[in-house]
Amino acid sequence: MALPLMPMATAVWLVDNTTLTFKQIAGLCGLHELEVQGIADETVGFNIVGLDPTLNSQLTRDEIARCQADPTAELQLLEDEVPAKLRTKGPRYTPVSKRQDKPDAIAWLLRNHPEISDAQVSKLIGTTKPTIQAIRDRSHWNIQNIKPLDPVALGLSTQIDLDEIVLKAAKRVAAQVAKEEKAAAKAAKAKVAKEAAATKEDVAQEASAETPAETPLDAVAEVSGEATEVAAVAEAETASEAEETPAEPVTEPVAETSAEPATEVATEVDAGDDAGDGAAPEVDAEAEESEAITAG
Repeated sequence: MALPLMPMATAVWLVDNTTLTFKQIAGLCGLHELEVQGIADETVGFNIVGLDPTLNSQLTRDEIARCQADPTAELQLLEDEVPAKLRTKGPRYTPVSKRQDKPDAIAWLLRNHPEISDAQVSKLIGTTKPTIQAIRDRSHWNIQNIKPLDPVALGLSTQIDLDEIVLKAAKRVAAQVAKEEKAAAKAAKAKVAKEAAATKEDVAQEASAETPAETPLDAVAEVSGEATEVAAVAEAETASEAEETPAEPVTEPVAETSAEPATEVATEVDAGDDAGDGAAPEVDAEAEESEAITAG
């Protein structure tokens, strides 16, 4: 929401010259109701000169009268015909009287919120990264006199800005932790799969080692058995072919040829018998002559 020029002076004028409620004045000037009450009690801003917002065309008399008649209404500022240029956000300005408190605020942030990055600390306090690093590693020239103090208490930042930076840092850390956990879970899963594959391979090797290897004699026996089976099959086939094939008749020349040697053999046997019969009487005659000689 846009605020009027010199909000405190505008609030002082509205308290002194109108019957607006503290809530209406606080909503217009961006103050707390207690601050407006302090202005009315002259405990806050008692030395501030009021500024009439109708003179610089920020409010109209009609707008003030409307809100005075309705305590629940809100004051609306007039829009400028030429919109003012917004001030670009540059480095945080720190008064000279508070610049010496920056090291204390940096030390407090490093001790209580280590998750905050150097860039965030530099933006919040308005310092430099070398100064932050020097305080972190205790190489700062005035490290002996640095005492950690809350930057909000020192007036170097607001509580809203500090809470916003702490929340962002916490989200970043949580995202980083989740990423690391995911990577660790993935690595563990891959390790388990690798171990399972190695275990399976070991079991297969043990099974192959327990199975007896085939000896050369077993191989020869198998080969001879196969050869015997092949020979038996071949003999069976040959026998079946012989049964299926009819016997051929014997021709006459073969019979004549086979009969001739038999006839010759029979003739030789008969001749031998005749020769034997002729030799037997000669032997008897000799025996008789020898006996006659012995008797005489």
